[in-house]
Amino acid sequence: MSDEIPSSGNETASNGFPVLTFAETRVLGCLLEKEATTPDHYPLTFNSLHSACNQSSNRDPVTDLGTDEVEEAMEGLRYKKLSMLVHQAGARVPKCKHTIENKLPYLTKGQQAILCVLLLRGQQTAGELRQRTERLHPFVDVEKVQSTLDEMADFKPSPLVKLVPAGGGRRVATYVHLLSGDVAPEQSAISAAPTREVAPAATWREEMEETISSLKEEIESLRGELDDLKRNLGVE
Repeated sequence: MSDEIPSSGNETASNGFPVLTFAETRVLGCLLEKEATTPDHYPLTFNSLHSACNQSSNRDPVTDLGTDEVEEAMEGLRYKKLSMLVHQAGARVPKCKHTIENKLPYLTKGQQAILCVLLLRGQQTAGELRQRTERLHPFVDVEKVQSTLDEMADFKPSPLVKLVPAGGGRRVATYVHLLSGDVAPEQSAISAAPTREVAPAATWREEMEETISSLKEEIESLRGELDDLKRNLGVE
């Protein structure tokens, strides 16, 4: 793929950090998530990345992005120095990985986990973030999540998250990421309108879907290795 992308994806925030489209935030969030939860299958093939973007568990909103949209978003992230394609020995196809350290070299594991979940599930409370980051980076309590959010709100050279006061359908304050630019108060209120209580721990359905997703990635990886072996042996 070319290193050129349409100029519409080249906006930068006032601090010089590239402004991400929704598809780019979904792709970046998936790469961050899978690196932590399925390290044996990371970096991801484009097929695995496409499945991760559209999976029904741990996503809000659930999407139906086309393969071309995922590839375009990956290309946009590459242009913005936030992802790259890697060519592994013996692999049939290049694989996708994030390079968020290029733009945020001092991001801690806890901050990265919170940012990942905000990218994948939109604005959330500190309590929701504690529950939903458990597989990525365990926080001892909500207070630790809150202190990490405070650090991210004061991040230099520019904040990574923003506090959204209670209102617009939510009874408590929430946080939203700023990688897609600042969020106007009225936009925050609109996106918060459907009231959602603090989410319970992962349900059996979510755990099952996550397991199935992981198994699909493993099967795809094994299928690729089998095809490579057949090719090396001259077997059709």
